[in-house]
Amino acid sequence: MGMAKKADKKAVNIGILGFGTVGSGTARILVENSELIKERLGFPLTLKKIADLDIRKDRGIKLGKDVLTTDARQVTDAPDIDIVVELIGGLGIAKELLLRAIKNGKHVVTANKALLAEHGQEIFGAAKKYGVSLGFEASVGGGIPIIKALGEGLIANRINYVYGIVNGTSNYILTKMTNEGMEFSTVLKEAQELGYAEADPTLDVGGADSAHKLTILASLAFGIPLSYEEVYTEGITGITPLDIAFASELGFKIKLLAIAKAEGGKVELRVHPTMLPKDYLISQVDGVMNAIYVNGRETGDTLYYGRGAGDMPTGSAVVSDMADIARLVMSGAPAKSGLSVSKSSRMGIRPMDEVESMYYFRFYALDQPGVLSKISGVLGENNISIASVIQKGRKEGEAVPLVILTHKAVEKNVRRALKKINSMRAVATGKNCLIRVEGQE
Repeated sequence: MGMAKKADKKAVNIGILGFGTVGSGTARILVENSELIKERLGFPLTLKKIADLDIRKDRGIKLGKDVLTTDARQVTDAPDIDIVVELIGGLGIAKELLLRAIKNGKHVVTANKALLAEHGQEIFGAAKKYGVSLGFEASVGGGIPIIKALGEGLIANRINYVYGIVNGTSNYILTKMTNEGMEFSTVLKEAQELGYAEADPTLDVGGADSAHKLTILASLAFGIPLSYEEVYTEGITGITPLDIAFASELGFKIKLLAIAKAEGGKVELRVHPTMLPKDYLISQVDGVMNAIYVNGRETGDTLYYGRGAGDMPTGSAVVSDMADIARLVMSGAPAKSGLSVSKSSRMGIRPMDEVESMYYFRFYALDQPGVLSKISGVLGENNISIASVIQKGRKEGEAVPLVILTHKAVEKNVRRALKKINSMRAVATGKNCLIRVEGQE
């Protein structure tokens, strides 16, 4: 395949797989902004087919009479379709159909971060083999053009780190817990009723969705292979109003952060609840909003903020990929598969054990003399130095919360120290909490 033949075409034809939230947003943009898109591109993007199991439900979009079908092959196999858009989601049929479209020589666009993070080598490999372009702007950050920023806008930079809030559901829940002092389970239920959280919210609140997105961002930023299996992932299910209140007292807010940092020839890949200083811009990113920081050696910090989900923002990203690919089709330029593992990048993944961070610990410890000195003794033995301590509500002989903020320490030492502290008689087990802290020492 390789070079596309210079098209004697008047339009580029689009087929969509999946007519759910993002599918209908994409279709709406193609229909309602068709004149604008044609004006900007110099030719139209024509929506030829949409395949979905449910084509009876009215999605409020005016479509031609033969556009809807329940047969996906009318999209993947149709000779007149140039670009196939996969908006089904998940790892099953979506993967099968995407690969089928690629093998049929179709350019493809997808919003499927799970598929790219977990099976990306195979999918990008197939796109390369069959000489087709693969667009995936919509897979991270909804309408925020972060993929383009990393792949094009910051191409001259050596990237030092990328970190961000990339899951709106978790951010919404943490914001609500912070502002109203509510328990995680109460807010989750409310978020489900409002449609901000799925019936099964595990992917979001457990951190996997953020890890999928981080996998893609890190590969783009550092030229490393897609390494989803190596992302350390921890969700927000254990965060309590108590810890949010203590964080606030110490000058921090808790966010679910996705972090990729390059240092000393290794990349850290981690997703976990993180305490950030309140005055950081990213600490003010609340509700369902997303924000991603990219620090380049040449540019310094750049921040990308916007809606990370939803029909229209994500649809906007899908259409931007289509437009890029359509220009290549019309000009007969070579395909772009969008993700290339750098030959010069010899960066390995840093094991979580070796990561350095500041830490917040909250113990339930008996209010009796000598307990604090025993705990600080164990921390000292493990090279962990204490930055501050809060002890609340003295009740002689009862367990009360004891909060310790540390200076920078190594994860492996922290784990070892906690194991020892948790086995102390004076410390209640199962009720203790560890949260990593980012920011200046």
